[in-house]
Parts: sequence; C-alpha cells; structure tokens
Amino acid sequence: MLRVCLSLQIEDPYSGSIAERWVRWAVKTALLEGGAEGTVEIGVVIAGDATVRGLNRTYRAKDRTTDVLSFASKGEEDGDHFVTPSRKTVWLGEVIISLPQAERQAVEQGHSLPRELAILITHGVLHLLGYDHEEPEGEKIMRALEKRALHALRE
Repeated sequence: MLRVCLSLQIEDPYSGSIAERWVRWAVKTALLEGGAEGTVEIGVVIAGDATVRGLNRTYRAKDRTTDVLSFASKGEEDGDHFVTPSRKTVWLGEVIISLPQAERQAVEQGHSLPRELAILITHGVLHLLGYDHEEPEGEKIMRALEKRALHALRE
C-alpha cells in the first residue's frame, strides 16, 4: 500500500495553470512503478527558468536552465538506494521542474505539455527513489520504468 503526502508549489505566474490532482496522480504513478511502498512525502515545485537556472548553478555548477532537478533526501552514501519504508513517513526529497523548458521541449518533441510534464515528473521521482541513468544498465531500467509510468498515465 502506498500513501503519498505531496507538497506542491507553483511559482507565479504559473499558479492555476497546473491541476494539483493531476500532479498527485503522476507522482503516485511514478512511485508505484519505481517500487515505493508505505507512506512517502515528496515535494514538487513548478518554477520558471530563472529559479531552475539558479538551483542548477548553485548545486550542479551548471549555469543554465534545465528541465528537471531532483534533490533526494538520502543519497547512495547512506546505503539506502531504494525506498522500502515500513510504518513511518519517509521524506524522499523534491522535484523541481522548469515549466518554460517543459513547454519548449513539448513543442520540440511534438507532444502535449501534460505528456512532457508526466515525463519530467516520472524522471525526477525515479531519481529520488535511487534510479540513475549514468550507466547503460541503469538507463535501460530507468527508461523501462518511465515507459510503464507514462503508459499507466495514458500519456
């Protein structure tokens, strides 16, 4: 059984343009596909390019915007790669998405903004669960999970 406590923050001027119910569904679907169980807490921030660029510069030393950033509460150094909570609430971390970048990518890819947001939410959530795409095998696993989540979301 999975219970999700979602903290959603949408920066102005984007507030009102994204349905919280849909974001919650996308997050929960990604968590389920990633194997999460129990009660998990996660933050999602929908922001502008300036916010995401600032975070990317500060935390990744890359002075440019990006589509999605994930800040996990636990890292590999903790020895806990995947979420397997029992009866306590586990804070996974935050996923920050640049809405303008998502819009640009949706146009470039020829699909809808909701599909692009589903891709980015899923990608970010899987990173919080410990999945990575740096090595070919990890990328294969992560892409398969993303595909399953998008299928479940009908995106």
